[in-house]
Amino acid sequence: MSLLQYFFKLFLVLVMGSLLFSCQVDVSPDKVRPFELDEITIAKIQQGYKDGSYSVRQIVQLYIDRIEEIDSNGPGLNSIIMVNPDALQIADSLDKELADGNSRGSMHGIPVILKDNIDTHDKMPTTAGSRILKDSHPLQDSWVTKKLREAGAVILAKANLSEWANYRGSFSSSGWSGVGGQTNNPYVLDRNPCGSSAGSAVAVSANLCAVAVGTETWGSIMCPSNANGVVGIKPTVGLWSRSGIIPISYTQDTAGPMTRTVTDAAILLGAVTGVDLSDDKTTASEGNSHTDYTQFLKEDGLKGKRIAYLKTEEGTRHKVDTLMHRAVRFIKSQGAEVIELEKLVEGEPWTNSREVLAFEFKDGLKKYFASLGENAPVKSLEEAITATLADSIEMRYFDLGDMENSQAKDDLNSHEYKKAVRDMLVAYRDDGIDRVMNEHNLDAIIAPTGGPAWKTDMINGDNFVLSTSVNAALSGYPNINVPMGFIGEVPVGISFFGRAWSEPVLLEIAYAYEQGTQHRKAPKFLVTD
Repeated sequence: MSLLQYFFKLFLVLVMGSLLFSCQVDVSPDKVRPFELDEITIAKIQQGYKDGSYSVRQIVQLYIDRIEEIDSNGPGLNSIIMVNPDALQIADSLDKELADGNSRGSMHGIPVILKDNIDTHDKMPTTAGSRILKDSHPLQDSWVTKKLREAGAVILAKANLSEWANYRGSFSSSGWSGVGGQTNNPYVLDRNPCGSSAGSAVAVSANLCAVAVGTETWGSIMCPSNANGVVGIKPTVGLWSRSGIIPISYTQDTAGPMTRTVTDAAILLGAVTGVDLSDDKTTASEGNSHTDYTQFLKEDGLKGKRIAYLKTEEGTRHKVDTLMHRAVRFIKSQGAEVIELEKLVEGEPWTNSREVLAFEFKDGLKKYFASLGENAPVKSLEEAITATLADSIEMRYFDLGDMENSQAKDDLNSHEYKKAVRDMLVAYRDDGIDRVMNEHNLDAIIAPTGGPAWKTDMINGDNFVLSTSVNAALSGYPNINVPMGFIGEVPVGISFFGRAWSEPVLLEIAYAYEQGTQHRKAPKFLVTD
């Protein structure tokens, strides 16, 4: 083949690829009607309450109607497992408080959707997406739920998720559960929303609520935030209590905000902090937490900062690299110094996490089932596995490899377990993030959060392109995802992470980046033919 023939064939491939993409996506905007609360912020809702243009009941009703219109029907996002039957009654009581001149603060009357592994003591079960828990009603609210109710939030609904927060088996599809089915990405509906906090990310991105809460063990806030174009905060483990959250890992689990703006994430973050004697990880947060994180939101928050760009994923996807290089140029233009960092840890210490999760999942589930009292559907992981294997819907697509591996482990007195925890934390804390930040006098580390969303595949499962969430997840340190741009019609994000309890400086940086770039765009609910 001559050089001329080669370039002619290459030209044809590029042209046909472009035509194929344009034929695949139906971009007609009339499929989903405009919504008056699209992209509304907490501040705008509060202003509506103050000037009388909205009541809490009106806001809640609008969101309930929108869920019915485009989640249950319409495009069929399938992000919601259940709407709170008492949501309007709660809204009425909060309206009465406002009429009496009493506001509980910035979260008063704000509709929040919770991932359905977070306990609520109400008419909604807490299922983790598993059919064996479809009628499981916890005996009390989780810490997260309790703090939100105290702040005046309306628990609007429970969100779908990757079943058992994606600690179930191999070749799973993120966003699928036996209870809720498959959640769909609101940007392009046959693209995957990532997980495990799929429903929380989709719901907030598609404007089905004001804000949402997800949970993360190993990327489960970061990845869906990346794939669905939202802001996600994975706090330092211990900043938010895990009491009443169906567990995977005592060492790595945390809940966190998922919102459309950094400001709303900061508001939500402060509403749930505090020391909970039921979760001893939170004792370390004393003196390291704040009830108001909005004080750290500064438009010039990048000025004078020293930041490392972690390049471990560079070269994986050139379109992600292009967006990341643009982000680095912007960060430099705002007065930050950026150095390049080739790697953060030596070898593959992430393999220790596999052992940590396997040991802690079995132990954590036993304690959680005990918290349900005599009405617990199952008492142990072994019983959960048996019940799941007997359910044809649960076993239609995916196996129970992770659960079975966990069941085979000893208790937490095992030398193997203790060594895995120690080696993991030393690698990612002492010899990883802390070492690098000390050596280079850093305020934060940045990296692309992930790649563009893949097509959902119930046969082969997920197809992760790239991910950098392992570093903050396995150290237990904070991470913030902010939209960085689009590849085709799907968003990708940038991560800002750093030391333990560094949420204030990370928020300064993330807010300045967000305000200067404004990459968030509402989804169009595109359909692939």
